[in-house]
Order: sequence, then C-alpha cells, then structure tokens
Amino acid sequence: MMEKDRTPAIIVRGLKKEYQIGQIGNGTLQKDIQSWWARVRGREDPNRKIGDRERLSGDSLMALNGVDLTVWQGETLGIIGRNGAGKSTLLKILSRITAPTEGRAYLYGKVTSMLEVGTGFHGEMTGRENIYMNGAILGMTREQIRSRIDDIIEFSEIGDYIDTPVKRYSSGMYVKLAFAVASHLDSEIMIMDEVLAVGDMSFQKKCLSQMRYAASRENRTVLYVSHNMNTIRELCDRCIVMDAGKIIYDGDTERAIQVYMDAGFSDSTEIDFSGQPHPSYLASPRIRMLRASYPGKDDCAFRSTDRIPLRLEWVNLTDLKDVCLRVEILTLNEDPVGTYVLYDFYSGEKDSPVRLDLSLDPACLSEGSYLMKYAFFLRGAGGSMVNIECRTGLTFEIISARHSGKLVWESRYWGNTVLEDIRILSLTDGK
Repeated sequence: MMEKDRTPAIIVRGLKKEYQIGQIGNGTLQKDIQSWWARVRGREDPNRKIGDRERLSGDSLMALNGVDLTVWQGETLGIIGRNGAGKSTLLKILSRITAPTEGRAYLYGKVTSMLEVGTGFHGEMTGRENIYMNGAILGMTREQIRSRIDDIIEFSEIGDYIDTPVKRYSSGMYVKLAFAVASHLDSEIMIMDEVLAVGDMSFQKKCLSQMRYAASRENRTVLYVSHNMNTIRELCDRCIVMDAGKIIYDGDTERAIQVYMDAGFSDSTEIDFSGQPHPSYLASPRIRMLRASYPGKDDCAFRSTDRIPLRLEWVNLTDLKDVCLRVEILTLNEDPVGTYVLYDFYSGEKDSPVRLDLSLDPACLSEGSYLMKYAFFLRGAGGSMVNIECRTGLTFEIISARHSGKLVWESRYWGNTVLEDIRILSLTDGK
C-alpha cells in the first residue's frame, strides 16, 4: 500500500449534536404563539391536554457527544457501529446538512456526499441535467463537466434513460447515477453512507474498485459507513467504531470489526421480553414472549460437541393451532448463518402460559460469537410464512469447535458453518 500524504483532509474537535425528543411545537404558528405567551406570563399552556406532563427542557438526545477525529488526505476511513451510534449524524455535519451543537469540523477540499438515495437530485430534471447541476455546485465549468459526462454515463450503466426525469428512476438507478457523479466530478472528499446496499452486486464491486482507485491514485479522501463488514475490510485503510455518540476505537480495520462485534455480545444467560413492545412490522401478534434462557448455564460459552439448551416462555394472546418456530443463528453484525425449524409443533388456548425446552446441535459452527433470533410463525398458502411473534434474543459463543486442531479456521474467509460430510467416490492416480 502506498504511503499516504500526511496532510489533514478533515479535522473534527469536540463535536456534539443534541436533538430534542418528542413533539416540538403545536402544529400551527398561532398555537405556538399562544403557548409562548402563556409561558411568558406564567400561565398554564392553553394547548396542553388535561393530564399531560409538561415536557421538560432536559428531554434530549446527544447523537454526538464529544467526537475528535483527524482524517488524512488519500485515506479511506471506515465508520461502523450499531444503529443510533451517531454515524449518520457525523456525516451530515461533515456534509454541512446540519450544524453541530458544540465543536468545530474543518474540511480542506470540495465534498461530494451520498447520504441517502437521490440526495442532491432534482426529480423533475433529467439525469443529464442533474449531472450538470451537481458539477456547477462543485464550482466546475460547463466545459469541464462536458469533458467527463460520457465517462459518468458509461459508469452509471443507465445511458438509455439519461434524458429521462430522475423521478422515474428506481432506487438502484438513483444510486448508480449518484455514485457515478460523485466519483467522477472534481472533489477531494467523498462521503458515503450505506448507499451501495441498494445497488446490485456487480455494481457494488465496481463502486468499491472506483473508490480504491480514487483514494490511491487521485489522493481523494473517502469516508465510508456500512454494516457490511466484508466491504469495510476490502476498502478501508483505517476504521473507527462509534457507540452512543462517541468513538470507542480508532485504528486497524480488522481490530475495529472485532471491537464492533464484541460490543454487541452479552454474556447474559437470560433475557426478559415481558416489558418490550411488539416489533412494529407485526400487524397482529398472537404470542407474547416472556423470556428466553439457557437453563442450568452460568455463561454463554459452548463447545461444538455440546448441545445448547434453550428455554422459551410465552403466553398465548389468542387460540392457536399448528404453530411453527424458527431459531435463527446470525453473526453479531446480523449476517445469517443458519436456522433451526420446528413445524406444527404446538396448539394451545388463549391466555395459556407455555414453556418450551429445546436442545440445539451447534456441531457445524466454527469458533466465534453468535446471535439468536426467535420467530414464531404459521404456514400459509403456497408454503408462505406468517410471522406471529419475532424477537432478537440471546448471544452465545462457540469456544471450541469439533474440527479444531485440523486447521486454523478463518471465518471471515470461509464462513461460520463447517461442512464436513464430504466423501471421495473415486481417486485415480495415472502413474
């Protein structure tokens, strides 16, 4: 890897961003003025409903809480962290979309950003017109844009639709054109927030190659947010991990991924669901999960030669017949690994408390940390599944795999599932 120019491209010092929680305002200017005038006179707010608690000024969220960061010219920086960690807020401040509550951010160079699909495009303008508009925003002349427009159109793979208003584009077409524009126009800093997840696989690979080229050959600085750890590994020279609005790690990419995954691991052997709301995508939940646990266990560590005891407890919200269950196994960054399925194993009456004890065989799993999800479902027409309760649950760790000693297993290259039943049917030596 070539030596990077040690000239800073981005300097962030003491960056904080605070958001108010809850409803702000009463919906109309007249009501806002009434409420303000009542507060000035020390009177009760005429627009507050009877029994409502007055919203305290302290009801706020620190999306960023003291971020310090330096990014060098020509560097490709990965930014990872759980949802709500502050990644997108940081990029919005660097893109000048929102202002910080405290602190300063200094950017040395022109910035192109892709924070959401279609950001910076005017829906009524054609793809070609949007290319010219984005170039003009970056200070390029019409002649400079014209000299590059053929390369942009070819890279975007949407030449047949380049003179069509972009409001008619699919999300994938938006991404292709937006990335082509961002990577080919004059800018020193490229900011990307999870946008490549929309594009197809071949285009993602082309985008990653283009970003590597821009950083190594054109000395551009790239900030890249993704939940796909493979693309982070492939692209980034350095990586930061964010949590609760702070940077908790800054350094080697592989180590950063491990810190991120460890942050999502809990060594609890029991999880209580009773006070949690149902997931919003469940239109009519019919089961109320109470808890999940590893009965008789003091920790979450297992050998692949062991069986994992799992206890699920719930109460029926309605009469049920032929309930099915999926126990999904995922990596800590929620990449699917495998699934256990029970079909039509239970029928019961409304308000019945139920306890189910299971024994899971982890023999095919490599060493590492994993996450479980529990999904109760009913079988519909044509083999479809109707989920009636879904929960993200316990984590566990495989500390000794059955194949240990045969070779050092590299999960990031070979996967988390060890396939061992391979048989030689014939072998002929021609000598």
